[in-house]
Amino acid sequence: MNTSSKVNIIEKYGYSLKEIGSTIAQIILLTHKIKSLTNHFKKHHKDHHSRLGLFKMTSKRKKLMKYLKYNKKTHFEQTLNKLGLNKKI
Repeated sequence: MNTSSKVNIIEKYGYSLKEIGSTIAQIILLTHKIKSLTNHFKKHHKDHHSRLGLFKMTSKRKKLMKYLKYNKKTHFEQTLNKLGLNKKI
């Protein structure tokens, strides 16, 4: 994933270039990578090395969401709504 695609993904959800390193931007990028990897596993279901990377990404996203939940509650709820994620954290 190059810089221009990251910028396009973040701008798609209504955030600016200045926020590319913020917690919310990291969650958005991780969610995009997770969705692309789950599509990859539909075709390559025996790719266990990539599955380990997927588990690492989901745990990192969970930690970032936990941080948002306890420190910035309004941003947490907005991010959940924009990404269509569950509140199970």
